[in-house]
Order: sequence, then structure tokens, then C-alpha cells
Amino acid sequence: MTACAALLGAGLAAATPASAAPSVVSAVGRQRGLAPGVGYRDVSLTASQGRVNGHLVTVDLRNPRVSVDLLHGTSVTDRQPVSALADGQGAVAGVNGDFFNIDETHPGIEPTGSSDGPEIAAGRQLKAAVPDGQRFGPALPVGTGTRDVIGVGVDRRARLDTLTLKGAALTTRGVLPLGGLNQYAVPQNGVGAYTSDWGTVSRARAACGSDTVRADPCTPDAYEVAVRGGRVVSGSARLGSGAIARGTTVLVGRERGADALRRLRPGTPVHLSYRLAARHPVPLRFAVGGFPVLRGGAPLPGLDDATAATRTAAGLGDHGRRLYLFALDGAAEDSAGLTVAELARVMRDFGADDAVNLDGGGSTTLVTRAPGAGHVTVRNHPGGIAERPVPNGIGVFARR
Repeated sequence: MTACAALLGAGLAAATPASAAPSVVSAVGRQRGLAPGVGYRDVSLTASQGRVNGHLVTVDLRNPRVSVDLLHGTSVTDRQPVSALADGQGAVAGVNGDFFNIDETHPGIEPTGSSDGPEIAAGRQLKAAVPDGQRFGPALPVGTGTRDVIGVGVDRRARLDTLTLKGAALTTRGVLPLGGLNQYAVPQNGVGAYTSDWGTVSRARAACGSDTVRADPCTPDAYEVAVRGGRVVSGSARLGSGAIARGTTVLVGRERGADALRRLRPGTPVHLSYRLAARHPVPLRFAVGGFPVLRGGAPLPGLDDATAATRTAAGLGDHGRRLYLFALDGAAEDSAGLTVAELARVMRDFGADDAVNLDGGGSTTLVTRAPGAGHVTVRNHPGGIAERPVPNGIGVFARR
């Protein structure tokens, strides 16, 4: 047990293991039970940039009444405050999730609000990851990418994994590999699939940027076709917007992918198949994108230990039977905060063996619902004048 893991049980100041880097955790508050197997604590931290407060939710996944799932809106592009998402789904606690397409430098292109990484909600695979070069957020540690997720399997154990899109459109003109599923950027020369889960936002952003540089220009060489009932029903050189009807899939291609789609005339048979493939054999029932900072109890090499900011993180311990959700208080960029390297050490001190960094800054939000309360309470003080609407989060649910 780490020093801070012991501290969580005792509620006293943490000691520092001689073999570890100095802990930034100064003290933790009294445990407050939210539901059987779910607890909440205040945390005080003294890090390289000064003192800051944090908020920690712990989840015992061994408790059969507790579950974890994706907080999300009506589509992958629907952004809402974490408190609204948690109230809408009846969560007892939650934090914001993945980094997302929050702004744009491409003329005439509006941000989609869609997340960088994959999403799985209640076992349903909603979207895949954008190319690494298209992502928003800080630099990725070596060996990580947008396909990295934290999730919970059908075996009720949390784990870190990667989700890779495996799919194709089988046509009479050949096989078209799918490089995207409901994501704001399609790989260069690729084809992406968009379903009713995408929402009403324009698909024009799919043809912007490159696989290595998000700000690279949009390509004029793009084309889309709509497929319904196993056949192409329409095609257009203008990437559209508006709701996609259930049972219809829009294929969007750029460069060579666009050339292939132009050859699919209305009436052409098309068979679509796709899935998000994990490394682990146990299927994930829930997953959200986030880049790893801690694996096997060790911080990843090369983590930024200079830039302090408001952080959100999720981690797991006890062989995936315990989940940790953590958020810093306030707009730490204006005062104190944690570096990514410090965040990894904090999550380790809480008892996590593996952890991911989630979206931070103005997105950082942690909410809890007191027993019997009709609405959640925002526990941290989000930067800005109000909660930032976000596309997803991690929700904790409990059956009474």
C-alpha cells in the first residue's frame, strides 16, 4: 500500500516513501459516502507551483450495486456541462472526459465539439479516434496515442486499453477500408463512416488538417455518399450537415478516398462492417479517451514536469477493482496546479496502478450527488464564469 493509500484510510498527513519522488499530497478530508461502494474526499496538495485543492471519488467495482459508464449527450457532438450530463443520466458522481475539438483555425469551419478518442457507452461503440496529429490537448507521451482509453469491461474490471477501428465498405468496385467512425477528422486519403450518433453538426471538418498537423489546410478533394438498405442512395461533392436518419450511414472520403466514393453511383450495393478492436480479450462495456501517465505503478518516461495546470484524471487499482476520479480545484493556471508528471505521482499515491490524464483547464469538473439529493453538486470551482460544456465524461451509478 502506498503512503497516500494508507492516508486515505487514516485521514492523516501522508508520509513519503524513501524510494519514491516526494509526494505532493498534504492531507485528505473525511470520507463522505455517496452510495454503497462510492466515496468522496477533499484533497490538499502542495506541488511545485504552490498549494492547490483537489477532489477525489473512489469507486469499489466489487460492489454489485455500483457501475461506471460514459456520460454523454444525444450525440457525439452534443456538448453539455458535466452536472447536466450527470443529472440527466442519474449519476451519483462524475468527471469530465476526453479532450475535444473546441476551436478551429480553418476559415469557415466551425468546431464540432467531438472528442479526440473513442467512446463506448453501455456496450455501444459510438466513435473511433482521430489521427494523433489532429488531436487537441498537450503533447502525448512517447508510445501513447488517441486510441488509448480507460474503460470497464463486462467483467466489471477497469483497465487501460487501446481501441482500433477495424472496418470496411464492401462494394462491387472493391473493398474500401474505413479509417473513421463518427470522428471530426478522417485520415488523409481515407474514408470515414458517420451515423445518427454523429448528430447535426457539419461533416466539413472531416476533410481538414493532416495526419500530422491539425492546422494544415482543408482539402478541396472530398466527397460523400449516403448508404441505406445496403445501397448507395445519393452522392455529393459538398460535405453535408443535419441529422442522419437511423439506418443510414454517410461515407465521407478525402483525396484517394474521395475518388473511390465518386465511383459509387446510386444503386450500387454496399455492405458495411466495423468494430472497435481492443488489445484485451474481454469486451469493454464503457470506454473514454485519455492518455496514459501511469502504468504498473510507474509514471511514463518523459512526462512534462514543468507546465502546471488544472488537471482531471482517472485511475485504477487493486487489479481493476477500484476506480479513482480526480479533479483539481479552480483555475490553477492563474495560481498553482499540477504538472503531468506530478499528476502521475498523485494518482499513484492515491493507490492507482494505472492512470490517464483527461481534459483539464476550463473543462475540469467533478460532481457528486449527496444521498437523497435531487441534483448533483459541482465540487471543484471550474475555471471561467460557468461550467464548460463537454462532449463526454465518466459517470458513477449506484442502485439503492
